[in-house]
Amino acid sequence: MAEIDIYAALKKFFGFTRFKGLQEEVVKSILNGSNTFVVMPTGGGKSLCYQLPALMQEGTAIVVSPLIALMKNQVDALRALSSEEGIAHVLNSSLNKTEVRKVKSDIENGITKLLYVAPESLIKEEYVNFLQIQKISFMAIDEAHCISEWGHDFRPEYRNLKSIIQRIGNDIPIIGLTATATPKVQEDILKNLNMQDANTFKASFNRPNLYYEIRPKTKNIDSDIIRFVKQNEGKSGIIYCLSRKRVEELAQTLQVNGIKAVPYHAGLDGKTRVKHQDMFLMEDVDVVVATIAFGMGIDKPDVRFVIHNDIPKSIESYYQETGRAGRDGGEGHCLAFYSYKDIEKLEKFMSGKPVAEQEIGHALLQEVVAFAETSMSRRKFILHYFGEEFDNETGEGGMMDDNMRHPKKKHEAKEDAKQLLEIVFKTNEQYKSKEIVNVLVGKVNALIKSHRTDSQEYFGSGAKHDAPYWMALLRQLLVAGYLKKDIETYGVIHLTDSGKKFIKSPISFMMTEDHSFKDANDDVIVGAKKGGDAADENLFKLLKAELKKVAHDLDLPPFVIFQEPSLEDMALKYPVTMEELSNVHGVGEGKAKKYGKSFLKLIQDYVEENDIIRPEDFVVKSTGSNSSLKLY
Repeated sequence: MAEIDIYAALKKFFGFTRFKGLQEEVVKSILNGSNTFVVMPTGGGKSLCYQLPALMQEGTAIVVSPLIALMKNQVDALRALSSEEGIAHVLNSSLNKTEVRKVKSDIENGITKLLYVAPESLIKEEYVNFLQIQKISFMAIDEAHCISEWGHDFRPEYRNLKSIIQRIGNDIPIIGLTATATPKVQEDILKNLNMQDANTFKASFNRPNLYYEIRPKTKNIDSDIIRFVKQNEGKSGIIYCLSRKRVEELAQTLQVNGIKAVPYHAGLDGKTRVKHQDMFLMEDVDVVVATIAFGMGIDKPDVRFVIHNDIPKSIESYYQETGRAGRDGGEGHCLAFYSYKDIEKLEKFMSGKPVAEQEIGHALLQEVVAFAETSMSRRKFILHYFGEEFDNETGEGGMMDDNMRHPKKKHEAKEDAKQLLEIVFKTNEQYKSKEIVNVLVGKVNALIKSHRTDSQEYFGSGAKHDAPYWMALLRQLLVAGYLKKDIETYGVIHLTDSGKKFIKSPISFMMTEDHSFKDANDDVIVGAKKGGDAADENLFKLLKAELKKVAHDLDLPPFVIFQEPSLEDMALKYPVTMEELSNVHGVGEGKAKKYGKSFLKLIQDYVEENDIIRPEDFVVKSTGSNSSLKLY
C-alpha cells in the first residue's frame, strides 16, 4: 500500500498528520499481512497501531482484550470517527439476543471493522462457528502479557487463544500487543501464540516526563498526602490503595480537607462508578482514590500525579499504574509511600502457599524492596528491569527522580566489589543474594550449614560491613552487569564474563549507599499492634467471642479448641475454606473439621462485609523477567 495512503487514512480517521514513534512501521507490518508483536508503553499510542489498519482493510479485525471498560471506551471512540454506528462492536456476555444478532449482521454486511471480544466470549462455540465463515482481516491480542505465567497479570483463559485462532482460520495474521513485558514474558508470548516469526517492534520503556519519588510511610501519611495534593491544587491525580476500606477512608479525609475527591472501586454499584469516573473525566473533581485491583477504564491524558498509598506488589504493577500520569506528554509526578512492614505483611500472607509460589512471591517482593530502597537512578532501575539500558548523563529524563535530584555520596568500593564477586565464585555460584550476604557477614542458616560453607576460611570475611551494605553493593553489581540472576531457580546469583574479568583485574567501582527506611517505620500504621499480635484486631475480637461461645456450648476450655496464636493467624490470613483453615498455625486438619465450621462462616462474612484483600487474593504469578535483570 502506498505511503501516501497511510498518511491520508491517518488524517481521515484520526485527524493526525504524523505518526508517533514506531506506529508507522507497525501499521505497515500489519497491512502487509505479517504476524506482528508490539511492546509499547502506556501513552505510546498502541491502539492506533491496529485500529488504523483495521479501518483501511476489508473484513473485520478481532481485538481480544480483558478490560471491559476500556473496550467500551475504544468502541465509543471509534464510533465517533464514523457515521456508521456498526463500525465497531463489543461482543460479551452482557448482550441480549437482539444485540448479538445486530453485531452478526453488521459483520456479515462488511460494516464492522473492529470487533472487541473478551477471551471468555471468544471460546463460545456459537461465536467460533460464526467467525469461521467471515472475512477476518487479523486477530489482535491486546494485553498479551496475560498469556504468560511469568507475567504480572496471568489469565488462564488467554492460554486457549492459540487453538481458537487456529479454528477460526489458520492463515489469520496475529498481532500481539503489550505495554509491560520483560524479556522473559516477551519470549513466552511469542511461543504461546505460535508467532516466533513475528515482526517485533519494541518502543523504549522510558517515560521521560514522569518524576519518580519514594517517601517513608509513617503515621502522618494522611497529612503527607493532603499536603502534596494541595501543592498541586486544581491538577488531576489518582491515588491507589490496596483495600476498598482505605479508599473510602482516604477519599472522605480528602473531602473534609477541602479537596474534591471521589472513591472508585469494584464494591461501588455500577451507577456510582460511572458517575465518579465521569466526574473525574469532566473535571468536576480533581482526585480519584481507587483500588489497584480494579482495572479502571480511565484514559485521561492530563493526569498530573499518581500516588501509591501502599507500595505495589511488583515492578510491572508500579510501572503500569504510574504510567497513567502524563499521557499527554506533560510532567507527571509519581509518589509512592513505602514501609518495610507492608512487605512483611504481604510475605506473611504467602505462608501456606506452595513452596514454588512462595519463592517466586518472595523474589517479586524483594524486587520492590530493591526499587524503594535503592539510591541509584530509579529510571535506570526500572528500565534495566525491562531489559533496557539507560545512561543518566545522555538519556532523556535522566534527572527526573528523587535520587538524582538529591544524590547520596558515592565512595570507592573496588576492593569490596572484588571480595563479593570472589565469594560468589568460591561458593560455586549456588546461592541467592541473601545467602551471599550471610556468608560475607558470617551469619549461619540451614542452607549454608548443609553446604558446610560456615567452615570455610572466607566465611564472615566481610564482617567489617553490615548486611544492608553488602546487599546494596550486590544490587549495584547486578545493574552494572558483573552479576546476573537466574530466575528459573528463583534468583540464584551467577558471575557474568565481566564479573570474572573484574576479579582478575579490578577497576574503579563507585557505590552509593541505599536509603534506610527501617528505622523510620516504628510508627507505621500498617500492621500496627494494638494490644495483641493480630493483624486485624476487629476480626480477632469476633473470633475470641466465637471461641468463647463454641467452648461454652461444647463445655470445653477454649484453649482446647483453638489457642490465641491460632486466632491471631486467622486474623492475618483470613482463611475461608477448610484447607486454608487447616494451614493456620496450630490448627491442622482434625481441628479444622471438628471445630472450624462456625469460624469459617464468621471469617467469610467478615471478609465480604469489609471487602478484605486476603492472602489468596494476592496471587503471585511471576517475577516476570529473565535472569540477568533482577536487582536485589
